Amino acid sequence: MTKKLTGGCLCGALRYECDGEPKEVTYCHCTDCQKTTGSAFCVGVAVDTDALKILSGSVKEYTKTADSGNPITRQFCPECGSPLFTRAAVLPHLVWVKAGSLDEPELVKPTHQTWTDYAVPWAYIDANLPGFAKGGPSPTEEEH
Repeated sequence: MTKKLTGGCLCGALRYECDGEPKEVTYCHCTDCQKTTGSAFCVGVAVDTDALKILSGSVKEYTKTADSGNPITRQFCPECGSPLFTRAAVLPHLVWVKAGSLDEPELVKPTHQTWTDYAVPWAYIDANLPGFAKGGPSPTEEEH
């Protein structure tokens, strides 16, 4: 990757940039990531802590003991709640940027998965599943 990573939250209150190459890009299936993203997994882009610069806005954070037994801090926009960064106390030199918050998430590609014992069985996208370029089919009254 030669391009600087930039991103922000949904409402635009927080903007950031990252210099340097990502150390890793990981699908994480742990239950904490499932809960904080409201999805089946999280895609985290590990960068050096000092490579991350918040350009505008500020984060709110929540720290808890992770499944690993170590404290983990998740940072999010206090305005819109967008998950942005994860910091692990045992790896203070790294911060995981949420790939979904990147302006150009196509610049990164996951290299591995973690906590796969917690992966939900449907956490893949079947190539035969119908797809819609923009939006999707409108639900019908009978489907409710």
